[in-house]
Amino acid sequence: MNRTTFTRREWLTSVGGSLFAASGTHSVWPDSVAAREKTNVIDIGSRRELFVDDYLIEQLAGEAELRLHHPTPREIAVAHDAPWEGTASSSHTVFQDGELYRMYYRGWNFWYENGMLQFSKAVTCYAESKDGIHWTKPELGLVEFNGSKKNNIIIHNGIGTLNFSPFIDTNPACPPAARYKAVAGVLAEGGMHVFQSADGIHWSLMQKEPVLTKGPFDSVNLAFWDPTAKEYRAYRRWIKEGRRAIRTTTSTDLIQWERPSDLTYADSPTEEMYENKVFPYPRAPHILIGLPTRYIERGWSPSMRALPERNEREERAALSERFGTALTETLVMASRDGVHFKRWNEAFLRPGVERPGTWQYGHQFAAWQFVETESSLPGAPPELSIYAHERYWHGEGVALRRYTLRLDGFVSARTGWKGGRLLTRPLVFDGTQLELNFSTSATGSMRVEIQDEAGTPIERFSLADCPELFGDTIARRVMWKGDADLSELSGKPVRLLFDLKDADVYSFQFRS
Repeated sequence: MNRTTFTRREWLTSVGGSLFAASGTHSVWPDSVAAREKTNVIDIGSRRELFVDDYLIEQLAGEAELRLHHPTPREIAVAHDAPWEGTASSSHTVFQDGELYRMYYRGWNFWYENGMLQFSKAVTCYAESKDGIHWTKPELGLVEFNGSKKNNIIIHNGIGTLNFSPFIDTNPACPPAARYKAVAGVLAEGGMHVFQSADGIHWSLMQKEPVLTKGPFDSVNLAFWDPTAKEYRAYRRWIKEGRRAIRTTTSTDLIQWERPSDLTYADSPTEEMYENKVFPYPRAPHILIGLPTRYIERGWSPSMRALPERNEREERAALSERFGTALTETLVMASRDGVHFKRWNEAFLRPGVERPGTWQYGHQFAAWQFVETESSLPGAPPELSIYAHERYWHGEGVALRRYTLRLDGFVSARTGWKGGRLLTRPLVFDGTQLELNFSTSATGSMRVEIQDEAGTPIERFSLADCPELFGDTIARRVMWKGDADLSELSGKPVRLLFDLKDADVYSFQFRS
């Protein structure tokens, strides 16, 4: 049996279509891919693997299924209540930079005058935090607003203030003077431009001309260094067959871009995706996670009129019906090649309980990227913080709410109390032990069996040799009788069989 490792570029050129097709309770591979994979073993090395797709799954049996999970709402992280932030603050980017958390966002004001919607000039603002939970808006003294420089504005009256999207350039060849990069710009400004900075505060254009010129560009477009494909990848809003869609393209230098491709999705209907928010998942950077915004115009109905703030909704609809009756929410999707995504059709971040500032156009736009933060529970492991806004286009100004999610907790392989099993496809690993991120009830359990490529349990690594695991942890070593060492299996094709009862497993990793 051949051992094969595929880069994202190789997947893009060899697969030639969606990686998934609907079949019963979980997805299976198209015939062309399945035929090729029968003669290849997936080399996962010592990577952390998540269940955000079924790339590694051969079979689900019993009650076993892949279950989407949802973030938990927490406090308002930032209230955009300063005059320069206006009523339409958005386009948030959040990332951790050493011991500092950085946030960039748009300040923009909407108001009504003589029955018309008026706009201010947009500005780009900056906030920071030491923990990702408590945020401050430093007085930077860079830009004058209404006669004062006591504000947190970093860009004003320049290109890209509507959708400035910074990132840390992790390309090993990136010079320190350009450690921070950003893409921004709308069609009226020529398209997408690229910026650079040495400190994340003072920015300059890498070149005067835009690097991409085709597309609407009127929302968050982004780019980043892909450490797996070893190239830059950009994602931007696109219009396909009259609908909002997403397009990706790649580059070696952020200036010249090639291989444009429209995103395709597994098992998903055609829907309007307003933004994409794609980036390598830090704990498993070979997997790209996206938090796209789903946009839907639902029109007037008794339910629409029963939603919060009917008067404001009708006022917006008087300008354009979609301003009052369109709704937005965040989905989650994952890819291993950057083009073909498993998009979960159920909402990842729903509008939630009805309250002022919610269930409206612009609600639940998630910030690009999420960060790891401490749990509010003493002694609990860190968790992911995700940020999304509410009160968009509202008189009080936008509020950015923090949500939390278990590490790797987007999707789990789970069963109820009747139990079930998950069998992986043949894989090759590097390491001496297997570690799981899992959760069970007090009576639930989990066991793992290692089989040979043909599906026969390997001596000393059968289910009978594996004591039951139970608990709730992001990192627990799997044991077999006699504390059997996995080094003898490292580099050899094997399958993993997970036996679950009232349990969730979120990720696994072979480690040394």
